[in-house]
Amino acid sequence: MEQALPEVSALLASLRMEVLAYLSKKGIDPDGEKQPKMVGIETGGVWVARSLHQSMGLSSPLGTLDISFYRDDFTEKGLHPKVKPSTLPFSVENETIILVDDVVMSGRTVRAALNELFDYGRPSLVILVVLIDLNEHQLPIQPDISGVKLTLKPNERVKLTGPSPLALELRQLDR
Repeated sequence: MEQALPEVSALLASLRMEVLAYLSKKGIDPDGEKQPKMVGIETGGVWVARSLHQSMGLSSPLGTLDISFYRDDFTEKGLHPKVKPSTLPFSVENETIILVDDVVMSGRTVRAALNELFDYGRPSLVILVVLIDLNEHQLPIQPDISGVKLTLKPNERVKLTGPSPLALELRQLDR
C-alpha cells in the first residue's frame, strides 16, 4: 500500500510558523533592520523559499543557489544541462541566512550549498529549513526546521513538482 503524502500547502503554513518561532527564540526580528536573508537551493528549494519569503513578508530580495559546480558527484554525473547562475542580491557577511531546500536525504546537496554560500562571505547564522526530511543522512547535516519527516522504502523517492501548483509525488526507482 502506497503511503499518503502530506499536502504542500499545509507543510508551507507549518514551516512559516516554525521559522517565525525559531527566529523569535533566537531574538531575530523578521521585520527589523537586521532581518534574515532567505536563499533557496535550485530548483525545488527555490519554489519552497519563494512561498515562504512571500508569506513571511521579507523585504530583502530572495537569493538562489545553483550548486551544480559544488556537488561532490560532479565528476561522476557531469554537469546538469539546466545549470542556472546563483543569485545573491545581498551581502551574506555577518547576516542570518535562512537556507531552504525541498528534500534533505543524504545531506550532500546542503553541504554543496554551504560551500557555495561561504564563497560569498561568512554568515553569522545559517538556519536550514526543508519541506521534507527523509532522515537518511550520510553527513552530519540535518535541518533546523522541517515540514515533515518521512520514511520511505529503499526503492522509493519523493519529488516536489511545480512551480505552480506545488505538489509531492512518490516515485519508484527502477532496480
